[in-house]
Amino acid sequence: MAEPKILDVTLIEPRLKHPTIFQYFDALQAGEAFIIHNDHDPKPLYYQLLGERGDIFTWEYQVQGPMEWRIRITKKKQENNSETVGAIAARDLRKAEVFRRHGIDFCCGGKRSLQEACEDAGVDIEAIKQELEQLGQPHPSPDKDYNNWDLDFLADYIVQVHHKYVTGSLEALTDLSQKVTHRHGGAHPELQELKRHVVALLTEMRSHQIKEERVLFPFIRQLAQCLREHKKAGNPPFGTVESPVQMMIDDHATAAAHVREIERLTSGYQVPSDGCDSYRLYFAKLQEFNKDLEVHLHLENNILFPKAVELEKELIS
Repeated sequence: MAEPKILDVTLIEPRLKHPTIFQYFDALQAGEAFIIHNDHDPKPLYYQLLGERGDIFTWEYQVQGPMEWRIRITKKKQENNSETVGAIAARDLRKAEVFRRHGIDFCCGGKRSLQEACEDAGVDIEAIKQELEQLGQPHPSPDKDYNNWDLDFLADYIVQVHHKYVTGSLEALTDLSQKVTHRHGGAHPELQELKRHVVALLTEMRSHQIKEERVLFPFIRQLAQCLREHKKAGNPPFGTVESPVQMMIDDHATAAAHVREIERLTSGYQVPSDGCDSYRLYFAKLQEFNKDLEVHLHLENNILFPKAVELEKELIS
């Protein structure tokens, strides 16, 4: 096999550097590689390439400074349907919406291949592929390009948008579950079980967010700061970031199980003919809550957490 071409990035006009690198990468066949030569660590390129092309390459440092940096980038050999649904959704949130419409779990079930996810959901993979392909290439707006955000910015976004939404919904959903169950529980006994799952979900999310905000997210912010300042990461009291990440993923699985039961007990949020205004508001708020939670867990499971794990490995190597 021919030796990989070397791209000397220091000779390229700054505004053309990343487009040129992407052209080189896109021209590779599976298994082929090229080498970047630079005068500083091009780590931001790694995240941009991961965000825009997905986990289809390897990134191997051959020289690591201080004056010269060389990175070998190899396009992976991909098996058919081997990319996970979580990675697909992370690269293009429009595709996550396709998964959601067809009942494909891309959050807590995001580590499965498209083939496995379609089989579990009982949908035709060829029809899903066609629908995904019709979307074309992603053109994310800067305010929703989650995959290319700095990890501390993404963590702050999750807290300020999704954590705040959960916190602001707790009282209203708790009150509605009690009110509707008390008034309609006789005619609709499933409301008692629904209330149990709603209360358990809200309790789980309240506790879960506290753990993230006090333990995990501060360390992720520290990792992002170390990357910008070219510093090594310290050793956290919990060993590695993988430990609390796995705990949070387990929490997500518990929350998702409650969501599935809520969807079953409400028949997909269908209000019965004798439902009052409070009944309709209750189901509408549940549907809104669960849709927000789907994006919330996706941002953590498929983007923030895996990138934090990889970044920690890079900074302590």
